[in-house]
Amino acid sequence: MGRVTDRRGVLRIDLDAAADGDGATRRRDSLSVEEPLEIRVGPPGPGRRRPLAVTMRTPGDDLDLAIGFLLTEGIVRSADDVHTAQLCAGAETPNTYNVADVVLAPGVPEPATDASRNFYTTSSCGVCGKASIDAVRTRSRFAVADNPLAVPAAVLAGLPERLRAAQRGFDRTGGLHAAGLFTTGGELVVLREDVGRHNAVDKVVGWAVRERQLPLAGHLLLVSGRASFELTQKAWMAGVPLLAAVSAPSTLAADLADEAGLTLVGFLRGRTMNVYTHPHRVTV
Repeated sequence: MGRVTDRRGVLRIDLDAAADGDGATRRRDSLSVEEPLEIRVGPPGPGRRRPLAVTMRTPGDDLDLAIGFLLTEGIVRSADDVHTAQLCAGAETPNTYNVADVVLAPGVPEPATDASRNFYTTSSCGVCGKASIDAVRTRSRFAVADNPLAVPAAVLAGLPERLRAAQRGFDRTGGLHAAGLFTTGGELVVLREDVGRHNAVDKVVGWAVRERQLPLAGHLLLVSGRASFELTQKAWMAGVPLLAAVSAPSTLAADLADEAGLTLVGFLRGRTMNVYTHPHRVTV
């Protein structure tokens, strides 16, 4: 596995100190590592896995990332659909493990590889290779709308601070997003960091798949950035009834959350928040 952070030389400029002649100094700084991960999927047998996706990610929890991606894209439904998953070295980078090889269980259909479903995901935008909204929309097998979960607003208000306190990678680099899975009482169950918001969520979902925790009916998901359509879909696919974000949601995210019966909370900062859909789950 590659490193999560790396050190680089920088020129540090401090305009407040410039008047004293100390405005520019050279130092070492920690950066978040960003490397490609190729996800190969197929049935058992030598050489039968084909590349499905390439995502730009921060190394770490890569098998969770691969399995979570396959679950949220509707390719697998549970841990029983995965026969084996392992990291292997790419041909051009023998010292780094940037290929995830996932063997599907017997009887699990191989994913379609038509042009509209070609996946190339970056750390900023997610599924950039999907051609249309119809191609990206995948319906969950979990009835999120029927979930009776209720969370006090006071509990929600305290979650961003708990998420931030657990972000060790962000402490070192200032450049990693986080996704945290919480109980309704505010207990942090699992946290994952990555340069990509979507990768952080997939890592959480992949953990839940391996731990056989799906659906995540008694939990809520908090993300450190905005709430996009893609993150809302991933939450729905994992059976999460409430998605919260410290920043804004998009219109498509709100539309999908409304359709799915999922509660969407945005601008969760301090003691204020906006509940965009299905507000009955947030109690005051």
